[in-house]
Formats: sequence, C-alpha cells, structure tokens
Amino acid sequence: MKFFHTALIMFLLTATVAFAADKPVEAPADCKQCGMNRTKFAQSRMLITYSDGSSGTCSINCVAVDLKANKAKSVKSIQVGDYDNKKLIDAKTATWVIGGKQRGVMTQVPKWAFAEKSAAEKFIKVSGGKLATFDEALKAAESEQKPQGDHKDHGSHKM
Repeated sequence: MKFFHTALIMFLLTATVAFAADKPVEAPADCKQCGMNRTKFAQSRMLITYSDGSSGTCSINCVAVDLKANKAKSVKSIQVGDYDNKKLIDAKTATWVIGGKQRGVMTQVPKWAFAEKSAAEKFIKVSGGKLATFDEALKAAESEQKPQGDHKDHGSHKM
C-alpha cells in the first residue's frame, strides 16, 4: 500500500510539472525570425512592442535581427522571459547573464535574463557566465549577426 501511495504521488507530481511546462505563451506561437516554437523556449522568448504592433521572437539573437530589420519603427517596450519562472519581464531592467555552460537559444554564446540579480548570481555559481545589462547582451547578439566576410576572404583557390 505504501508503494502505491508513493507511486501515485510521483505520478501526480510528474503530471503537474508536465502540464505547467506546456502552458502556451502569448502570441505569436512561433518566432517571427526563425520559426522556433516560443512556448518551448519560454525562458528566452522576447516580445518587442513597436508603435504599430508587436513582434515575438524566441531569443535575444532573433531580437537583434528584428530590430535591425525595423530600424525605422519606434520601440515602445522590449520584454523577455525570466529564466527561472518564464514570466515576461522588462528586458532593459532585467539582470542578464552572458556565457556559461547552459546551452543558449540561437547562439553560440548563451544570454539569459533574470528578474532578480540574486537569481542571476545563483545561476552563475552553478553554470558560469558573467553579469550583464540588456545593452551588453544585445550588443553581443548583434556581433553574432555580423557577416563573416565574403568569398574573397577565403584566400586563393588555385585550381
């Protein structure tokens, strides 16, 4: 009987976690830039509100692409999913972590946002990385978008 109760409790806990993890995020469902599912990447998703509408992305790297493509638009706000609870927070006032061993989204150098600086510091103790501002995280994302050079940079192709 004790085994049955333990098994039932484990099942209910697992079902609760699975149900909570699949809760859809705000529209749009997919990243405007790369098409990735924003619910799956709720901890890194972002929402840009322009004066004439909004644009949802899966990560700050896709935000960098979106902002570049929409330079003429006025940005009202930029929100990001808090790494820990996935709720949208103000990206500019969030504490960011750049780097670390936790794999990033659409990037070689991970970038995560936290509502609280203490949560970011706790993350760094476990996974590494360094504290950063939104502007620093965006600049790092933009640097990954720069072209790597054209064909002439490959050197001579003597055939």
